[in-house]
Amino acid sequence: MKRNIIVVILAGLVVISLLAGMVGCPSTEYPLHDPLVRFRIATTTSLYDTGLWYHLEPIFEELANVEMDIVYAGTGIALEYGRRGDVDAIIVHDRAREDEFIADGYGINRRNFAYNFFLIAGPASDPAGIMGSTAAEAFEKLYDAGLNDPDTVKFVSRGDDSGTHAKEKLIWSQAGFDYEEVRNSGQWYVEVGRGMGPTLLMANEMQAYVLADISTFLAYNLKSGLDIVPIVDEDPIFLNVYAAIAINPEAHPGAKIDIANQLINWLISAEVQDIIGTYGSVEYGRSLFLPIAGCDMPGCPPVEDYTLPVPEYTGN
Repeated sequence: MKRNIIVVILAGLVVISLLAGMVGCPSTEYPLHDPLVRFRIATTTSLYDTGLWYHLEPIFEELANVEMDIVYAGTGIALEYGRRGDVDAIIVHDRAREDEFIADGYGINRRNFAYNFFLIAGPASDPAGIMGSTAAEAFEKLYDAGLNDPDTVKFVSRGDDSGTHAKEKLIWSQAGFDYEEVRNSGQWYVEVGRGMGPTLLMANEMQAYVLADISTFLAYNLKSGLDIVPIVDEDPIFLNVYAAIAINPEAHPGAKIDIANQLINWLISAEVQDIIGTYGSVEYGRSLFLPIAGCDMPGCPPVEDYTLPVPEYTGN
């Protein structure tokens, strides 16, 4: 008898619990949705700092029905993520290292989709006297002035193996310097080891010179009111071309090559090229980036690098 009473009590508690859970709950049954495919991409910091990728990301997510996991990093880190297979595609801006990455079998289907230019910014008073110089001449003057008066003349470097850092090292080489000697030459040369935005802010705080892409400079000038100004901005070496590369599924079988190919073809499409050509024009009076088809100077990629659609991947 005692056992029967306990069973009845337990049964009653279960019924009460179920009824309580139903109070206030609609009877409508909602369908379960398949989770979105996660697509991983590593992209250079300038697309993040300027907000361009924030504009493009939701458009592609809806188009491809994916959820994008994005790592914003310098080109060197993005390439390393690609080598390890941690991402499905990369967006970078260092042609020499891109060539090596592809030759080593890690990347395929590179397409260029945008470009801008670098500049050297610094104090309006220009204590190193680089105004009117070429990039190489400016670096030579900065080196001499920095050694002679390190309290007044400083140069802030990304120092992070990014595409911007690679461009800086290329300019030092063109000026006839060994980069390791430059970076160890004294307190006038300051390495930050961070992205373009934080590097600009540090250069501004220190009233130092800095190499920056013009898009990020304009974005941070509007956002933070920089005191440093562009001083040298005309030199063919300042050309800065962006590329999207798919991770080779033969190197990393888990890479989502079909989505990567879709992204690359979308980036070179007329739709996105129009977006790139107008992005920022209202706020800055000019677009922050330029459509790749307009690149017609020495150093620009061949036409097929931005007009030839990526074919469907069929394996070996």
